[in-house]
Amino acid sequence: MEKDLAACERHLVEGEENFIEKSVWNSASDAIAGELTWRPYVVGAYPVGGGCIHQSFHLQFKDGNELFLKLNDESFLFGFEAEAAGLEELAGIEGGSVRVPKVLAFGAVEGGAYLALEYLDIVRRGDEREMGKKVARMHRHLAGDGLYGWDRDNTIGATPQSNEKQKCWVDFFREQRLRFQLQRAEENGLVCPGAEKLLDGIGKFFEKHHPEASLLHGDLWGGNSGFLKTGEPVLYDPACYYGDRETDLAFTEMFGGFGASFYAGYAEVWALDPGYASRRDLYNLYHVLNHYNLFRGSYGGQAQRMVQDLVTGKGFSS
Repeated sequence: MEKDLAACERHLVEGEENFIEKSVWNSASDAIAGELTWRPYVVGAYPVGGGCIHQSFHLQFKDGNELFLKLNDESFLFGFEAEAAGLEELAGIEGGSVRVPKVLAFGAVEGGAYLALEYLDIVRRGDEREMGKKVARMHRHLAGDGLYGWDRDNTIGATPQSNEKQKCWVDFFREQRLRFQLQRAEENGLVCPGAEKLLDGIGKFFEKHHPEASLLHGDLWGGNSGFLKTGEPVLYDPACYYGDRETDLAFTEMFGGFGASFYAGYAEVWALDPGYASRRDLYNLYHVLNHYNLFRGSYGGQAQRMVQDLVTGKGFSS
């Protein structure tokens, strides 16, 4: 039975885990309908897995249109606004780069917040070499003012991420990335011996490395990338800012999902500096700490080991 988008009853799918309060859904659907250029009659609504923060759905409409919908409580409006801004930043690269979903609508309603995006039928396999080339071209897009950070703060997962602009990359990464996560981890019960030594001596990793302020995806792991059925690469769920491109590349290695063809394609456009390997774990420490702060578990021990390895490693003297 067809349902008007503004009159969907109670929830879209059966089961308490995917329950959507009627008031939230109806209010969000009214707001979304006002932004669309087609008459939205829902004929299919399917939960989309893979995330741990939002309720996500693939909506199909009578006229063949589709959209991807995220719902959360009202406190996450800031995150949806930032995600929309990040997608628009990536889409606005002069000359084009990697494909991202178009932003259709976002906002807050009574009891919740929503983000509606273009629905893209994503598959896991495609042209990895082209993906690498497109990510490198994205990184070639530099901050117009040469500063590290961004015009707005955002989130990395559900964690606030400060992007206050700075002239010095080392200061930016130390204060707005590592120190923030280390302090948050300590508040959550994790102490990393050697952390202050690492922060004080972080400049040792950058004595021969002076990165340009590249446009970064910011959360570039395999789960935030894919391909259209044509093989065209797609990126989504960004945590954008301008910084060292190596941070994106480092995170691609943390959970895997990117093959040799991806890195070969990247190098064809912009080869990495020879010292990249010495900074990879430093950059991934930020993400490991963030995962501890979000999920706890074994990430705490992993972060402690990484700090110790970094401060006792070759090239880091007392």
